[in-house]
Amino acid sequence: MNATEIIKSIEDTQLKAEVPEFRVGDTVKVYGRIKEGNRERIQVFEGIVLKKQGGSNRATFTVRKLSNGIGVEKTWPLHSPNVEKVEVVRRGKVRRAKLFYLRGRVGKRAKVKELIR
Repeated sequence: MNATEIIKSIEDTQLKAEVPEFRVGDTVKVYGRIKEGNRERIQVFEGIVLKKQGGSNRATFTVRKLSNGIGVEKTWPLHSPNVEKVEVVRRGKVRRAKLFYLRGRVGKRAKVKELIR
C-alpha cells in the first residue's frame, strides 16, 4: 500500500454519510456548532452560497449574508463535525459557478432569481 492509498483510506473515514444537496446561488441555513468555554450551542448562519470547491473531505462552500448592512462571508468545510446540518431555504437560478459579483452589490441588486421547478 503506497502513501496515496493510505491517505485516501484515512480521508474516506472522515466523510459524512449524508451530504446535503445544494448548489451555488441557493439560499441556505447552515447550523454551525459553536463552543463557548465548556458550553456548546448551535448557531444558524443564513445566506446565499457563493461558491463550492474541493472534493472528498476537503470540500468547502462559502455563504454570504448581509448583517446590519455589512456583507459577511463564512467558508464552511462540508464534512466538518462542526457543521450540524445545511438546510436549503430557496433554490437560486444562476449561470455561474462562482458568484463573486454579489460582493459589489447591495439590496435588490444583490438578489438571485428563484428557480421554480
